Amino acid sequence: MAHQMPEQEADSVLESSAGRSLAEKIAGRDAVVAVLGLGYVGLPLALAFNCGGFSVLGFDIDPEKLAALTAGRSYFKHIPDQRIGDALLSGRFAVTGDYSALTEADVLIICVPTPLAKNREPDLSFVEETCLALTPHLRAGQMIVLESTTYPGTTQEVVRPLLAQSDLAIDQDIFLAYSPEREDPGNPNFETTSIPKVIGADSDGALFLANSLYRQVIPQTVPVSSTATAEAVKLTENIFRAINIALVNELKVIYSAMGLNIWEVIEAAKTKPFGYMPFYPGPGLGGHCIPIDPFYLTWRAQKEGISTRFIELAGEINAVMPGYVISILEQALKERRSLSLERARILVLGMAYKKNVDDTRESPALEILDQLLKRGAQVDYHDPFVPAIPKTRKYPHLTGKESRSLSAKCLREFEAILVCTDHDTVDYEMIKEHAELIIDSRNCVPTGSNVVGA
Repeated sequence: MAHQMPEQEADSVLESSAGRSLAEKIAGRDAVVAVLGLGYVGLPLALAFNCGGFSVLGFDIDPEKLAALTAGRSYFKHIPDQRIGDALLSGRFAVTGDYSALTEADVLIICVPTPLAKNREPDLSFVEETCLALTPHLRAGQMIVLESTTYPGTTQEVVRPLLAQSDLAIDQDIFLAYSPEREDPGNPNFETTSIPKVIGADSDGALFLANSLYRQVIPQTVPVSSTATAEAVKLTENIFRAINIALVNELKVIYSAMGLNIWEVIEAAKTKPFGYMPFYPGPGLGGHCIPIDPFYLTWRAQKEGISTRFIELAGEINAVMPGYVISILEQALKERRSLSLERARILVLGMAYKKNVDDTRESPALEILDQLLKRGAQVDYHDPFVPAIPKTRKYPHLTGKESRSLSAKCLREFEAILVCTDHDTVDYEMIKEHAELIIDSRNCVPTGSNVVGA
């Protein structure tokens, strides 16, 4: 049950003049909101506050992002240039890479990456570096909200001590809260302002201020009793998805061995109006959240001496899916084309981790492309959203590899087409007509004699 937060007056819950002054600014939409980190989470959030009537200062250390936004250009396919242009025309949107400019902000929302280190431990370096750089520029009357996904206890145990170095009293001079992002880029049914917002803080005053802020732009807020609870909410949501995806991926392997179609099974099962929620298999997990977030809790649980067998097993199952898809490809080439994988020309369809976005973070398609190249195959890819593979930590050698244009002539160059991402803009009928062999890991190509499910 969410933390009950009755309607309160600022004076009854805020003891300091700094807190009461901030509450007045938020209520009148006079507060300046700074968003630190203008990526997939930060940029939509900054635009939401701007549309809600607030003056917004976007902060990022990437000069290319700042230059694009200043020129009215978006660097995300799912955010049109017009939204950036409208924000600039409002006169209430500006961007900077100067930490000292953040002194002018009343609210500072941190949306920086929280990746995993090589040994699957949380990498909080971006959060820590941001807080350390921010601290000298803090002043009384500001609120700091962390939105980056992390383990329960981060806001209290990591962020709070760093901000306390400013000599400003937390919950008196400055206020601290946590509100996990819930972005789903490319999903037309949900946007920042239509997704309920979970908010946690470790004092009544901070919770009041954070809840008041987000309620100005998001109709439904869900206040909870602490920052740690809010941090746990985000992990729980993504662990739920990771485990259920692992389940259907395992069922896919089992049912395939029995000659059954997992997609047909799921379509029939989801007609049950209770007790079942459909999840779908694929070539592996991608995106910044689901492949990473469960291991934040695994790491934290180990500190309590608790093993997370269920979570780790799900991670193991999802991690082997790229290899499973390659094995299906290899078997089909041998049986249908009398070819070894090492001699084959393969076209991978889709490099983004999910359809209709340009986000390649943790994409299983990168792992599949890398493994195919290591096996000696000649591999190209097509992705209408990813014209060239961006630089990644794990696959720097793939940086700059360019997407092929899709045509009947192109398709005939390859012994097999491997579908990794089911973008809606791709002509699957044309692919089916002209490709000799298609390995479909997304169930998006019409059934045919040349189509093999994976």
